[in-house]
Amino acid sequence: MGRLLGVDHGDRRIGLALSDPIPIIAFPLKTVIVNNSQEAIDAILEIVKEYDVVLVVVGLPIGLKGHETAQTKHVQKFADELIKTGIKVALQDERLTSVSAKRSLIEQQRKTHKNKGLIDQKAAAILLQQYIDHHYNG
Repeated sequence: MGRLLGVDHGDRRIGLALSDPIPIIAFPLKTVIVNNSQEAIDAILEIVKEYDVVLVVVGLPIGLKGHETAQTKHVQKFADELIKTGIKVALQDERLTSVSAKRSLIEQQRKTHKNKGLIDQKAAAILLQQYIDHHYNG
């Protein structure tokens, strides 16, 4: 067992979530602002080392009807780059995680237009929790 890292990959912002060591629960960690894939990979490698992460779960943006999009291919390429660094990577369907994250913030009476980074973190936590529930608690 060990910690898992959830990644909600965007072109400029990457939402990150971390699991507890068992893993049972996922929680938002932080949002990283990047200019390119290498910066994103470096940031993830740093967190993997800092928290002793054993698996990185990358959210895969699939179209609502289950089809691949240009963003799907972009994220798959990013996951392949992570794998080349020696990190163990899994892909998790992230459909509607951002919608769920935004709804959660609205329920907490937080302004969503000013908290895009927080939405990304919560989306990462949701996709990571879905992965944990399916692979560890199911």
